[in-house]
Amino acid sequence: MATAAVEEQELDPSLPACVNLISAILAMEPSDLVISHARACGGGSITESVQKFIWDHCLSTPDDSFGKRDTRVCKRISYIFPDGCSELQSKQHSRALVFTLQCSLNMLEGDTGCSIWPSSLFLSELILSHPKLFSNKSCFEIGSGVGLVGLCLAHVKASKVILSDGDLSTLANMKFNLELNHLNIETDMPQGSENPIMVKCMHLPWESTSESQLQDIVPDVVLGADVIYDPVCLPHLVRVLAILLNRTKSDSCKPENGDACDESVGRCKVVYNGRADGKSKEAPVAYIAYVIRNIETFDYFLSLAKQANLDIMDLSDSLKPLNLLRYMQSYNQTHVKLLSITCSNRVMGA
Repeated sequence: MATAAVEEQELDPSLPACVNLISAILAMEPSDLVISHARACGGGSITESVQKFIWDHCLSTPDDSFGKRDTRVCKRISYIFPDGCSELQSKQHSRALVFTLQCSLNMLEGDTGCSIWPSSLFLSELILSHPKLFSNKSCFEIGSGVGLVGLCLAHVKASKVILSDGDLSTLANMKFNLELNHLNIETDMPQGSENPIMVKCMHLPWESTSESQLQDIVPDVVLGADVIYDPVCLPHLVRVLAILLNRTKSDSCKPENGDACDESVGRCKVVYNGRADGKSKEAPVAYIAYVIRNIETFDYFLSLAKQANLDIMDLSDSLKPLNLLRYMQSYNQTHVKLLSITCSNRVMGA
């Protein structure tokens, strides 16, 4: 009887199990989850071919930022598109879209804005799954953190992308991530570039932001991920949302009986008329993804929004993203809820 071991075949990196393993390692998923993916590749055990595969495709990389032992580290988030979704895929017609993000390893020292939160992953999947909601739209994100949502907005060709955060160190890290992924910031757009996306980063502390500071921002879509967390911040957050959702272009609308938005309480009071071409313009909408950590805090947010004449609808069951991060077992899409918010005091004109 022959006792010689059969030589293991080299793993194919295009196989789903191998794609999941590579993506989990580059996203720096917890070690037990990476081991689980490695065993799936080896048919239940981490074979020599699996070990060689990890070395060849994940560890022997010229990018010395991977595995960097510092307070910041670069993670790679891979969105793996299902077969038959070519319209969602990147220009290179690859099954995966990959973003590199510098993130914090130490959230205990106030570096939470430089971490990747579940609601941010959820919004990024939502944008890539439903690009028509954001393509050719002016999009504004509050509390942008590492900039992942902005990268996805640029990928689906939003007409304008404005990212904001109230922390200056987070803002600097966000700009670094945009440049790391070859996006141009503010006015640094190359002349003659193909389909240029204007991306702007702005310092926006909710508690001190005035309506005049936002007067030139006329968003079609406002986004926010995990912004409903601190009861002290919620009145300021609701006021900023009311201002942004009340925004109209001067040639598209006019105040009702001369009234304007009451900045002190953030109440919306505007008639939203038709455009010059006779077509009505859709009112701005906010998509807020959140995880309920304290039900009293969430209820407080709802009461403030009602006082500010904001209409809130739960879209958690009706607008769902594709599962593009299926390798990321530390993130559970079903734990994240989605709200749409609009300004209720609008009368649509013809």
